[in-house]
Amino acid sequence: MKSSNVKARVLVSLGIAVFICIILSIAFIGRTKEETVKVGFIMSGSVDENGWNGTHYQAILNACKECGTQLLVKENIEEFTGQCVTAIEELVEEGANMIFLNSYGYSEEVSELVNEYPDVTFYANSSEYHAENMTSYFARMYQARYLTGIIAGMKTESDKIGYVAAMSNNEVNRGINAFTLGVKSVNKDATVVVTWTGSWDNEQAERQATRSLIEGAGVDVVTYHQNQSYVIQEAEAKEVFSIGYHKQFEGFSDKYLTSAVYNLEPVYSELVKEYMKGKGNSRTNYWIGIEKDAVGLSSYSDEVTAEARKAVDDAVAGMLGGDDVFSGVIYDTQGNLRCSENEIISDEILLEQLDWFVEGVEFYE
Repeated sequence: MKSSNVKARVLVSLGIAVFICIILSIAFIGRTKEETVKVGFIMSGSVDENGWNGTHYQAILNACKECGTQLLVKENIEEFTGQCVTAIEELVEEGANMIFLNSYGYSEEVSELVNEYPDVTFYANSSEYHAENMTSYFARMYQARYLTGIIAGMKTESDKIGYVAAMSNNEVNRGINAFTLGVKSVNKDATVVVTWTGSWDNEQAERQATRSLIEGAGVDVVTYHQNQSYVIQEAEAKEVFSIGYHKQFEGFSDKYLTSAVYNLEPVYSELVKEYMKGKGNSRTNYWIGIEKDAVGLSSYSDEVTAEARKAVDDAVAGMLGGDDVFSGVIYDTQGNLRCSENEIISDEILLEQLDWFVEGVEFYE
């Protein structure tokens, strides 16, 4: 009788233990699923684009792999068409915890919408729009632009350097100004001739703009702020020097001098890790640069002289030592003093109020 009671108690205890294990397992599995971070990424082009979009996609893909998060991508989302709104709604429905808006115009388009999703962490590329749950993020590409300006300023013989730009906004203006300051730092006589295409990605317009700058304005070095490398391709056809953007390109002649490049994986990795630590949107602007190897130059062609390379090295050393591109005496194209001796233009102005151009910028229609 006593033996039967003992066996019964043992069986009951085992049953309870098994039941508890099952409940804990279900709870653990459920919690693990809930805690799996899903990162949404909205981009204006395709993942295999050989330029802006492909570079950013590869960087966030690697960052998500490093952090063990799931990446959800929305490709070819055109600005100011309503597509970004739809993409955000779809990503939220798919369970995205954080969403990166990777084209400049997205943040303006959805500046009110993000408030409808207070539990989602948003990061908007080079944004001048902010919310409690939306942070502006970018790498300080203007530092690399300044360095490429040094190379262009020392290479030009006509003292006219072309710049094919998408449109006038804070991001693009910042790059033009930094590039021109780099040119002027080594060549006081040179000017930077800018023409607009009105789009981030328009092969025909970009090729025509490049030809116009070469044939009409007489530039002998050309660079650009566009998504892809059509400007380099057209410059190659015209046997004119060019400077790229986004990444190192292969298959061009030595007239392709170098590129201003991103190293974006540390940017995306740090932001995803911040979110996972509960620190998402902990600042208004996230902006890192050459001090964290987030921007720089690609390899040089043989046409970049030792003198130019040294000038770039000296400028990099200065930046790492605290020198700022937008510091000291700076005049705009109207002759207005925009920055005084021993003054530095603030990040707020650079990100949100840069509607003017430095002395040395000209426009070609």
